[in-house]
Amino acid sequence: IPPSSPPNPSDPPHPAMSLSGKRTASFQDLAKGTVTAPEQRYQSVTGASTPQGAAPADDEKRNKLLAGLMSQYLSRDVLAIQKQIISHVEYTLARTRYNFDSFGAYQATAYAVRDRLIESWNDTQHYFTEKDVKRVYYLSLEFLMGRYLTNALMNIGVHSQFKEALDGIGFNLEAVASEERDPGLGNGGLGRLAACFMDSLATLNLPGWGYGIRYKYGMFEQKIKDLYQVEIPDYWLVHGNPWEIERLDVTYPVRFFGHLENNGKGWEWTGGEVVQAVAYDSPIPGYDTYNTLNLRLWNAKPAKEFDLDSFSKGDYYAAIAAKEEAEKISSVLYPNDSTDSGKELRLKQQYFFVCATLQDAIRRFLKKDRPLTELHTKVAIQLNDTHPTIAIVELMRLLMDEHGFGWSASWKTTRQVFSYTNHTVLPEALEKWSCALMEKLLPRHMQIIYEINRRHLEELANKYPGDGDKLARMSIIEDGYQKMVRMANLAVVGSHTCNGVAAIHSGLVKTNLFPDFVKLGQTNFVNMTNGVTPRRWMQQANPDLSSVISHWVESDEWVVNYDLCKALEAHKDNADLQREFADAKKKNKMRLAAYIKKHFGIEVNTDALFDVQVKRIHEYKRQLLNILAVIVRYNQIKKMSAEDKAKAVPRVNIFGGKAAAGYAQAKNIIRLITGVANVVNNDPAVGDLLKVFFLPNYNVTLAETIIPANDLSEHISTAGMEASGTSNMKFVMNGGLIIGTFDGANIEIREECGDDTMFTFGVLTEQIDEERNKLKYGNYTVNDDRLNEVKRQIAEHKYCGEDVAGPILKALEPYNDYYLVTRDFVSYLDAQDKVDATFADKAKWNSLCIQAVARMGKFSSDRTIKEYADQIWHVDPAPFVPSSVSYKDPSALKQ
Repeated sequence: IPPSSPPNPSDPPHPAMSLSGKRTASFQDLAKGTVTAPEQRYQSVTGASTPQGAAPADDEKRNKLLAGLMSQYLSRDVLAIQKQIISHVEYTLARTRYNFDSFGAYQATAYAVRDRLIESWNDTQHYFTEKDVKRVYYLSLEFLMGRYLTNALMNIGVHSQFKEALDGIGFNLEAVASEERDPGLGNGGLGRLAACFMDSLATLNLPGWGYGIRYKYGMFEQKIKDLYQVEIPDYWLVHGNPWEIERLDVTYPVRFFGHLENNGKGWEWTGGEVVQAVAYDSPIPGYDTYNTLNLRLWNAKPAKEFDLDSFSKGDYYAAIAAKEEAEKISSVLYPNDSTDSGKELRLKQQYFFVCATLQDAIRRFLKKDRPLTELHTKVAIQLNDTHPTIAIVELMRLLMDEHGFGWSASWKTTRQVFSYTNHTVLPEALEKWSCALMEKLLPRHMQIIYEINRRHLEELANKYPGDGDKLARMSIIEDGYQKMVRMANLAVVGSHTCNGVAAIHSGLVKTNLFPDFVKLGQTNFVNMTNGVTPRRWMQQANPDLSSVISHWVESDEWVVNYDLCKALEAHKDNADLQREFADAKKKNKMRLAAYIKKHFGIEVNTDALFDVQVKRIHEYKRQLLNILAVIVRYNQIKKMSAEDKAKAVPRVNIFGGKAAAGYAQAKNIIRLITGVANVVNNDPAVGDLLKVFFLPNYNVTLAETIIPANDLSEHISTAGMEASGTSNMKFVMNGGLIIGTFDGANIEIREECGDDTMFTFGVLTEQIDEERNKLKYGNYTVNDDRLNEVKRQIAEHKYCGEDVAGPILKALEPYNDYYLVTRDFVSYLDAQDKVDATFADKAKWNSLCIQAVARMGKFSSDRTIKEYADQIWHVDPAPFVPSSVSYKDPSALKQ
């Protein structure tokens, strides 16, 4: 192939992502095709502990011995890896090395990889402590990590050695990796974003920790039974989790309920219920770096495990009641909050994990002798949405009640520590808690919130005299029949920076959500467009396309410097590149087709256009619009002549995503989709021209099969309602085009990739209110024969019964069509016609896809995290250097 064109000099890669040059020993070995001796481990100066009563001479002797006992990292050669795996089979799993199955091989392999991560993880933390770096703490109620094994092997550069090692003892790495179960620690985009951010933090050598909850059960496992969604418990820990380390030495008390006493020096919160937060740590390796970060998740345990007195009296339930009550806190991701007990449990979860996290962060900070008023110089805390907002109040409580600081010093420190990411453009979706619940569960915190609000309103009254409406809007307490705490207002008031997650969203945050706070000028409002990690979503999920990219840009460094992919664009019309690109796409489509064949017993045409919409089921994401258009396509095919069918573009429509257990209309939409699939897939007159599938239990692993196979992905939310979206980024990076509205990150993807790489439709954000009112008050009617036919078929129960048809049709009535499904219907079908016409020209389609892949550098989470670090956290890279290794030039990383 001709030499690749260099990236445009006018748009150079960001210096923090320019990681060419010196590499870790593992990646040097990969380049040379050899395995060198293991490196010397980093020798910490301050990391050693001294037993009580030991003499200085004994101390020095002991430390030398300890350093010498584990002076090198574990060997990377195949024989050593095999020994490590078999050692774990024998000594960790207590199984015979002559007879163990694929799951045993997975467990032993995971432990062998974890050993390597623990080495670099311990050394990384020693280095951070020794250098006294500023750390960022990322607080999130979700971390949707996906499977660990393959990701870890690729990031630390030993994938090929482990593959060979497993082959040698009779196991296939891919089959072994498939034994791993997805951790049930998240649900959707919020949790997956947090996972991508952890990967980028580690890869960019930024000192960071992730903090959340170790849920015993995921949200739920979704199954389709009789065409309906059913939810069953997702007990993802049924076989344990080899990637986590239980830290019984890291526990903190967390109090609920109780009462307040003024002891003359201040307020004291006593009594109530106390549970213990126990840390579970999972190492997060960066790509081609020795730095390994930590994801610390908290598990709830009772302060008192067992009430022997109650047991002795025969009250067996009371004997374990405290244990049951405590363990509920970390049992389930997003418990149903439609009841008072559900609301209480959710608030408990939020306080539980931030309380433990802040105690942990303060303990780490106080290892050095310095006042807590300097906390912001070494600690930056990012609130991922409003769920962790109670942390602002908890830090105030700790500073005042536990450490004796006054209000002014505590508040100044708190605001310097926290920053807040907003993830919604809907005012009604912003989290609120009743004051009554807060007073009952967290009485001291409610007291502090009232005082924060009093001082806040006093300042506003002085600045805006007589403007009661403004004060009411900006108040943290919402007056009404039931007083509520507005957590988003609290997050803005208590943070130095608030960011949105896409350009349009950040604009709406300023103009629609918090315009009064923007004018006040006390909090900085910025945009941080989301991103995704190309390590997992391309290198791991799509090795075929990754190989093509590496071949044509003549480097594999694009996985840490995505802008190198710009070189692809110069060759987008090259027949050889198009052929290689199409071959990679075909392999991915065949992989998804095999999955469909296995689970549905239906063969699909891999030359068809694979049209995908996989995401959380919600009315604003408009899966309903998509399936209505599928019915139109079905009706059109039924009316086609044989000649017309020969010219038609075949489609495979793929849906996936969970509907919240209590969200009836979302579950109705799933039932309509499965009903349409049942009709279409069993109609011989349609043949290969149309197939429809709802793939249940969508998760990270399933996404890694679906996304690389996409030709077209649907991101068709009602304009102005999607904050950003990140699946749109993953689909385009994997060589597909988008049909979408001018919403969320779609707008920026279109700007970067080119107008012709996205099939856009629908009313714009600024038109939404007007168009909604036109429908509502009868000033605009949608009279389309295709839509009328679809509605008639639904009413006649062709695809579903009245229990589903009734609510669906009611939502499509003009006065109920809040999400503008009917208003955008014709425009959407027109865009779909353009898709068909473009896909029919394979050379043009492939050229557009390659162009889009080449231009997606902005949407790497490495860019996003670098902007957070520079503009919000003010945290610098801190790559540690094992003693025998010349590492990547640290000066380049600090530019």
